[in-house]
Amino acid sequence: MSVLRSRTMFHPWRRLRALEGVRLEWSRLRPGLLGATDGEGVVVLHPEQSQRQRRCTLAHELAHVKLGHTGSCGPVEDAQARDLAARWLIPIEALLDALRWTRDWEELADELWVDVATLQDRLDWLTDDEREQVVALNQEIERGA
Repeated sequence: MSVLRSRTMFHPWRRLRALEGVRLEWSRLRPGLLGATDGEGVVVLHPEQSQRQRRCTLAHELAHVKLGHTGSCGPVEDAQARDLAARWLIPIEALLDALRWTRDWEELADELWVDVATLQDRLDWLTDDEREQVVALNQEIERGA
């Protein structure tokens, strides 16, 4: 990873440290659940995750906090948190840079230091402008430019 990218990369652990009154707890959660939050003071992460998963899960839970989601969240709130976390973790410039050399999902996720689910979320919720940039890049690559 380049020094420049590491300086501009979103760091959910730094974001967590900057949030006064929000603490992190590690706990085994029910199967399929990697993280949870009350939206106010506690973020819980399942301990058996890869570093990339922890990064993505923490960003997702912090997105719930940022968006003011408290209590039980439904599908709409969860989608909002997934979208915001994916945007934090994958700036369009980084996505375009990685797409210049690979279309393999695992390689893309690895290069962007996210899990495949977060990469999928980012691609699913591209803005119209971002989608145009991806299309233009694809056309440039197809022309061999």
